[in-house]
Amino acid sequence: MDNKKEKKEKKEKKPGFFAKLKHGLEKTREGLLGIVFGNSEERISDEFYEELEDALIMADCGFDTTEEILDKLRSKVKELKLSDRGAAKEALIDILTEHMSSDDSFLEEGRDNVILIVGVNGVGKTTSIGKLASMYKAEGMRPMLAAADTFRAAAAEQLTIWAERADVPIIKHGEGADPAAVVYDAIASYKSRQNDLLICDTAGRLHNKKNLMNELAKMRRVIDRELPNAHVEVLLVLDATTGQNAIAQAKAFGESCGLTGIILTKLDGTAKGGVVVAVKNELGLPIRFIGVGEGINDLQPFDARSFAEALF
Repeated sequence: MDNKKEKKEKKEKKPGFFAKLKHGLEKTREGLLGIVFGNSEERISDEFYEELEDALIMADCGFDTTEEILDKLRSKVKELKLSDRGAAKEALIDILTEHMSSDDSFLEEGRDNVILIVGVNGVGKTTSIGKLASMYKAEGMRPMLAAADTFRAAAAEQLTIWAERADVPIIKHGEGADPAAVVYDAIASYKSRQNDLLICDTAGRLHNKKNLMNELAKMRRVIDRELPNAHVEVLLVLDATTGQNAIAQAKAFGESCGLTGIILTKLDGTAKGGVVVAVKNELGLPIRFIGVGEGINDLQPFDARSFAEALF
């Protein structure tokens, strides 16, 4: 695919995804816009800040994050001498964009890249892996999947269906096999096929299951030994509909998994879209991808500006 064609396809895809994102955040936006920004010409007052505080907390931004955002907004309103709610909304979009943005790069060109996907069952882990594989293949990479969730019945079969849909190779063993052995075999195949991205599923582990955490550490040792120069990302999949409970879950995982980022799914079914704002603040982790539907193209890299604009 030449560069012009690739850029054109990306340009065409983005507005469609933005429309889905906007629609997906409708429940959250109704609360924020309806309560606070219904009349854009209304003057900024103490009542405005109280209403906005309530709306952000109801959207699951979290108390600490909400207070930080309001402090920044008050400063900006004063600095720019803003007077009405419409102007305050534009200032808030800028504040949220800066708040949620991440400067560090994700995958690295010219290196082996490995993504370990972790998270409890039911959050959309398997579907996220399939969608990532499809997205990166469309961008010209050569992904491979490793079905290292050997604990849950039919996990490998479900991932195989996604591998077939994305048209990427998958390495799997039988149920109950050693997950580290699956990763070892996947790396051997990855090397022989000259792939450049390995995405590994892992068991839907609860943070209090010490043996499962040990299992993840063992997989990581295999990767470090067999692909010593690889760039490794550990992404936690969270269900946006659980709001602040997702934050608590992430904190528990982060203590033992060495997380590098978050995939936030099911944003299309929640009034708690504000949890996106809280993630970076409370976890110190970037949101890498967001999901707003069941389709294979409904998981996309997170863009802070697009999200902030869709939220309002």
